[in-house]
Amino acid sequence: MTLTLQAITDAVAIGFRTADGRSPQHISRTGRAYRPGIGPHSENAAVALVLAELGDLLPATACGQFLPYPSAPRQKCDVWLGNPVEWAIEVKMARFRGDNGKPDDTAVKDLLSPYASDRSALTDCEKLANSGFRCQTALLVYGFDYPDRSLDPAIDALELLASAKVNLGPRIEAVIGELVHPVHADGRLFAWEIHPR
Repeated sequence: MTLTLQAITDAVAIGFRTADGRSPQHISRTGRAYRPGIGPHSENAAVALVLAELGDLLPATACGQFLPYPSAPRQKCDVWLGNPVEWAIEVKMARFRGDNGKPDDTAVKDLLSPYASDRSALTDCEKLANSGFRCQTALLVYGFDYPDRSLDPAIDALELLASAKVNLGPRIEAVIGELVHPVHADGRLFAWEIHPR
């Protein structure tokens, strides 16, 4: 059975909520312990926690991290699903506040920067469109809403900018829901299939 992006997004939302419910605690390289919850984890660590839950949610579907790009094997795509690979998915985090609730000034850059060296969601769209992958490709953004800072304007801007560069499929959304961390407490997912222009 072919996996749809909607099915993947729904499963990731459940996996995210399940992983978060285990109250994982991020410990920095310097030994600082962050408050429990998936929110403070780095993007790669959060993705690993979610992928560990997908075995129960997408049975008989192989998945993993760091799929080499055919045209540039030293570059790695964040997530792959299927055997043989059906999907190559770049993942981006939209976290506008830190563990302490203070604004993170780099978060919008991580989504919207037009410069390849910033490895933003926008440049990931172009990278996927030109990747040479023989499978379907997608961008998945997970993030957190805050009372004074909704994800919607940033996601709208990303969609507008990306659609000028690549053929962007329709937006798929899933609510992650209420989470353990007191700051990163309200999560959502957004996904788009990516095609060359």
